[in-house]
Amino acid sequence: MQKFKYTAVNLENKKIKGIFIANNEDDLAQQLARQSLFLVSARPYSGATPSAFFTLGTGKVPIAELNTFCRQFAIMLNTHIPILDCLDILKVQPFSRYFKNIITVIYEDVQSGMMLYEALNKHAKVFPDFFRSMINIGELSGKLDIVLTALADYYETDTGLKRKVKSALSYPALLACMTVAIVVLMMLFVVPTFRETLDELNVEVTGLTAAIFFISDFMLANWLYILAVIVVIGLVLVLFMSTEVGKYILDVLKLNIPIIKTVQINMITSRFARAFALLLSSGMDLNEAMYATEIVIGNRYLTKKFHQATEAVRGGMSLTNAFESYKLFPPMMIQMVTIGEKTNELDDVLMRSCKFFDAQVETSLNSMTNKIQPIMLCIMGAVIGTLFVAIYSPMLSIMNGLQV
Repeated sequence: MQKFKYTAVNLENKKIKGIFIANNEDDLAQQLARQSLFLVSARPYSGATPSAFFTLGTGKVPIAELNTFCRQFAIMLNTHIPILDCLDILKVQPFSRYFKNIITVIYEDVQSGMMLYEALNKHAKVFPDFFRSMINIGELSGKLDIVLTALADYYETDTGLKRKVKSALSYPALLACMTVAIVVLMMLFVVPTFRETLDELNVEVTGLTAAIFFISDFMLANWLYILAVIVVIGLVLVLFMSTEVGKYILDVLKLNIPIIKTVQINMITSRFARAFALLLSSGMDLNEAMYATEIVIGNRYLTKKFHQATEAVRGGMSLTNAFESYKLFPPMMIQMVTIGEKTNELDDVLMRSCKFFDAQVETSLNSMTNKIQPIMLCIMGAVIGTLFVAIYSPMLSIMNGLQV
């Protein structure tokens, strides 16, 4: 037996498309004829994930599109539109071609009798594990519309936090690029001009000026090799950071660099509180919710510790003691978890505390920005100031000598 994607017409000459299981096309035509449908065309249907070429091979759907998908899906379900009709509408919405193809495959699978979760699960690289777990909970509990709304809220908030982090780091990054660009331009173009002038005047250069001239000469003579070394080092770093070891080391560094450490911890705490509360409020068991939440931590080092805490809770330890033992979250989160466990309203307590942790992220981001910007300005000023002093000091000495 094989699945066929077919196009047929009924007695009113209306086109009908669908998926049907049959031995071959002749068998398909006979089975459709029993339903007063006449086969026009058919082709074998695999239901495989479409090519991910236009996503640079990642197969990932942008979170913004996933968020819109959840929001529109939830609105339609709230108006009591059947799931299949919702998917039929969603597959013609202005998403990327890749995502529209994915939705079309999901629609066809659901049309053939699959549960929505089963259809999504075929595209594990496209949809995050957390998303698929939540859809499964929504279908089993009959609260798919509520779950989709909560997912849309979650992705909107998480995307907003990431956008704020990028915005906070963009100005310091721009200052660093400007500093490097100014230094390179001065070394390759300004310094050689001044050196020619000083050579014509037979001025002896020493100290810092001589060192700057030596560096400039070296860069001019070996700029191609220097560029090649920079490119090779960059490629090696990119390749290393794409490995699990490299990603793990980077995640450890994020939690140990003083300026960004607080931001990372607050972001992870906020993400955990929202995701964990969402899972518990949807009816998932505590242990299962902890396993599912590991996916959204977003830091390999903390995910490893969180998994150890999850195993400890599974072994009978309280959630509070597990979090305290493995030092996963700030004291405020531990207090919220303690209150939630005592009142047996952990999901409600965590959901209410999300705004507080979001505010903590905002505060830590502002603090990081206020610290990084002055530091970068001082570095930029010191580097450029040193170059100008080294270049212009011999000229000032000549001018002072002429005045005497």
